[in-house]
Amino acid sequence: MKRAVIVGGGLSGLSTAWLLREKARNAGIDLEITLIEKETRTGGKIWSIKEDGYICEWGPNGFLDNKPQTLDLCRDLKADDKLLRSNDNARKRFIFSDGILNQLPENASSFLKSSLISWPGKLRLSMEPFISKYNSAEDETLADFGRRRLGKEALNKLIAPMVSGIFAGDPETMSLKSCFPRIAELESEYGGLIKAMIKLAKKKKQEIAEGKAVASAAGPGGVLTSFKNGIQTLTDILTEELGSIVIRSGAEVQKVAKGTSLPWRIVTSGNETEADIVILATPAYASASILSETANKISAILNLIPYASMTIACFGYERGRIKYDLNGFGYLVPKQEGLSILGTLWDSSIFENRAPEGMVLLRSMMGGACFPEYINFSDVEVETRVKADLEKTMGIDVSPSFIRIYRHKKAIPQYTAGHGKRLEALYEELTDTHGLILTGNSYRGIGFNDCIIAAHKAVDEAITCLI
Repeated sequence: MKRAVIVGGGLSGLSTAWLLREKARNAGIDLEITLIEKETRTGGKIWSIKEDGYICEWGPNGFLDNKPQTLDLCRDLKADDKLLRSNDNARKRFIFSDGILNQLPENASSFLKSSLISWPGKLRLSMEPFISKYNSAEDETLADFGRRRLGKEALNKLIAPMVSGIFAGDPETMSLKSCFPRIAELESEYGGLIKAMIKLAKKKKQEIAEGKAVASAAGPGGVLTSFKNGIQTLTDILTEELGSIVIRSGAEVQKVAKGTSLPWRIVTSGNETEADIVILATPAYASASILSETANKISAILNLIPYASMTIACFGYERGRIKYDLNGFGYLVPKQEGLSILGTLWDSSIFENRAPEGMVLLRSMMGGACFPEYINFSDVEVETRVKADLEKTMGIDVSPSFIRIYRHKKAIPQYTAGHGKRLEALYEELTDTHGLILTGNSYRGIGFNDCIIAAHKAVDEAITCLI
């Protein structure tokens, strides 16, 4: 019998364990799998906290349904009947700028009518097709890309808020190729974004005429999707399917070292076990600590991946006391506006069942890479600042009847400039450590779908090692 140990019981670790068990069975491999999680609960940052009739997401609130791997996993787990698609409100997104909420334009006509970007800014954007494509070997930052192709105003009001909303990141340090590889590809292949949109639109029409299936080429696409009882539903089902025999919770892995009877030795407080393969589904900094004695070069590279902190404030209000219509996804705030929050999601407008009848749930984000000191604010300071910003952005001048505040000291990995080269160095070192596999959102995608895709790749690598 072969043995595999997976370290980390978040979405990445749980999905890796389940997929590995299924693929090993299909491949005829007699495999014993153990998943070790330091917390007493599984799920990691996937946590749907239910209190007083509200469902507050401690971490992400959903995933886009444009990646088949996540939907396939839901189907195989018989969880697809529990899926909950966002309503049409999710299509309407806003940027707070110049004292008002501006809806993001959905087409060229609405862009021209929008007051979000000034006419000089629109003129600068119209020059994008005439900008030469990037030919340097250096890893361009998102800020440099935005200024070069779209202009400073578009960077400040469109790109920077998007980067803070997705990555909690600073565009001045984030890598274009690592954060948005598709955009880099479009510029390289077509010479510019507008040129790419025109050519891809023509190609799409032709393929539709020929009866071919067409996927979205430039944008992320998809519908934001969760579960009726919160995003934690999926990790709960995975935990139940794997069972207590597979999962050891409340045990922290201290190190992974070379084994004696088997290739790898996994050491926890008061216990040791050996395995043919070890899959670390832990954050980069945790994996670095685990490998510091055995693989110091790998550990050093992992320690170069920074993390941004994040504070989440969930506020519940009586619907009748809020004047704003709340028909939308929510809004992001450019740094230049001088507010404390990065943005606010209107969770109860996006998904049903997120607030009691007659109430609404607003979830505000604070901190990120641009404001790391915010993680140290007291609950009173967080509450005061969020209240002030909600009044400025949405005119809410009443106190919430429900408040919950959650902190993530190391919330989201930052794909800063040079991330791609660091990964190359990392994988080069891993070629000499047969049976040691890294997965999770620290490497090639931070989102829910990315974790599932990475789990598939880790499992394929594991099966190759076991055969």
